[in-house]
Amino acid sequence: MPGTGWVQLSAHSHALALAGWQANVGLVVGTDRALLVDTGAGPVQAAWLLDRVRELTTLPLVAVNTHAHFDHVFGNAYLADPGTAGVEQVWGHERAAVALREHGEDQRPEVAALEPAFAAGQGPHARILPPTHTVGDQPVTLDLGGVSATLFHVGRGHTDGDLLVGAGEVLFAGDLIEEGADPAFEDAWPRDWLTALGRILALQDRYAVVVPGHGAVVGMEHVRHMLHALQRAIGGESAVYGAEQSGHLARRLS
Repeated sequence: MPGTGWVQLSAHSHALALAGWQANVGLVVGTDRALLVDTGAGPVQAAWLLDRVRELTTLPLVAVNTHAHFDHVFGNAYLADPGTAGVEQVWGHERAAVALREHGEDQRPEVAALEPAFAAGQGPHARILPPTHTVGDQPVTLDLGGVSATLFHVGRGHTDGDLLVGAGEVLFAGDLIEEGADPAFEDAWPRDWLTALGRILALQDRYAVVVPGHGAVVGMEHVRHMLHALQRAIGGESAVYGAEQSGHLARRLS
């Protein structure tokens, strides 16, 4: 467990749980740059997170948002400041970028207890920064130098703009996967979520380690259990994704 709180998942990938909502962030370290998966709930948390990142690497950073909820994205502006991390690329799904532009302000009150200045729109990093680079239906692979990370979408689920990050055998799944708590359905698409989980399961030969948006690191068997629980919760319907559809996704990620 290098650094304060980091869990090493592979030779290049690490995970860390943040305070407050216990959101998991990820870090994938190459030889040229490193990828930070999610940025925290505001500038105070992002500053703490950047200190933890610098325990592991001094390389330039790229960031990715797994979806547009406050506890995963409100650190974007702090990390993009040239005076802090100088992150020039913040990746996200195209619909997550739209959601943050249109509804980001509505989420400010959620962080009042942990980030009062940000919640009030005050301070040098108070703006809400949507992803600057977006992913649609086609995967995007980032070369980090000797290590690559693939950003891809498996359909609507927790939100309509969920993005997964695969690096080696590690999959950062955002809130499409939860451990230790029930899934959150505020702006979810429950029946589509079944399909998304089925598509993730179809990649079990590729990804052995799954980092949920919150909770302990798991494997694909947990994804299977979550799929079955969600089926029961919304009326027992099966995930309809099909071998052809899942095979097509696997080929696009190759």
